[in-house]
Amino acid sequence: MNITDHQKSTCKKYGADYLEAPDYLKVGISENVREGIFPLNGLRHKPENGTTGWYIWAGEYSDDSEFFKPLHVEHLLDWSPLISMYLGLGPGWRFLIAPDYEDVWYDENLLK
Repeated sequence: MNITDHQKSTCKKYGADYLEAPDYLKVGISENVREGIFPLNGLRHKPENGTTGWYIWAGEYSDDSEFFKPLHVEHLLDWSPLISMYLGLGPGWRFLIAPDYEDVWYDENLLK
């Protein structure tokens, strides 16, 4: 099964519409994701200005303006392969994952 199939399977599991996150677009990601810190968190806003709308972080969230760095989707597998299966979830979706734990839910407040 390829990555797109995994993403579509995740969407089906949670009743979410699939929206591609193309490799050439960017996510906002915290540097500590590549350190293997858990939990991993992600939320998706509407895609705009060359981004997928995804913001991904590990551990505790920070309001620091330097917390999120831009990263092309094509490099995300090098940082954390676990995240890739959630990237097809559309705007308004969130995830929180850790070893032996997965929570995925829709948050309409992300669309406001």
